[in-house]
Amino acid sequence: HRTRARPAGRDATGNTRRCIVSGEVSSRERLVRFVVGPGRRLVPDIAGTLPGRGIWLSARRDIVETACARKLFAKAARLPARAPIGLADRVEHLLLRRCLDILGLARRAGQAVTGFESVRGWLREGRAGLLLTAADGAAGGRAKLRALAPRLALIEVFSGAELGLALGRERAVHVAVAPGRLVERLVREASRLAEFRGATAEAPEAVRAVGNRQDPLPT
Repeated sequence: HRTRARPAGRDATGNTRRCIVSGEVSSRERLVRFVVGPGRRLVPDIAGTLPGRGIWLSARRDIVETACARKLFAKAARLPARAPIGLADRVEHLLLRRCLDILGLARRAGQAVTGFESVRGWLREGRAGLLLTAADGAAGGRAKLRALAPRLALIEVFSGAELGLALGRERAVHVAVAPGRLVERLVREASRLAEFRGATAEAPEAVRAVGNRQDPLPT
């Protein structure tokens, strides 16, 4: 019988894909998908929904740069696909934008608060399912809030300016998000961004999805 060829990067299991650079097999949510768009120009598909043959890479800047330098996208696509200049920067921007969009959605839904006192109030009342602190914020304030909920999921991969962008202000240092689906999505997307930025190597605790007793996150 004939065996159908698998699309580039696809593994035998339905939810995993293989990185064309490292050969590592990971779940789709930990990778970045690319497709060849009009004019044979390579397009990052951060949401994983664009039509076309998917090309998968580990969510790491050096992996994207290696794929561009070695022209591996064209090899995987089996046509002269063109990687635009600054592709790694574009991927990081899109990963960040996806995280901030989720956080902005939480704010508009009344499921997020910012400011030290507001966040401290949510933590004391057990209303928070996730704590975000700016990576460039003061360590003292972070430690005080962390002490109130040491088992709460924590993200500290964003700058104060990036958090502020999502929350409609110039800068935000401390943010709490209510338990629910948005927390799960934000932890997942922030983990991918952290890995792309190298936070998992330089600061392994940039995203700590340990959850709390009231609303444990899935592992």
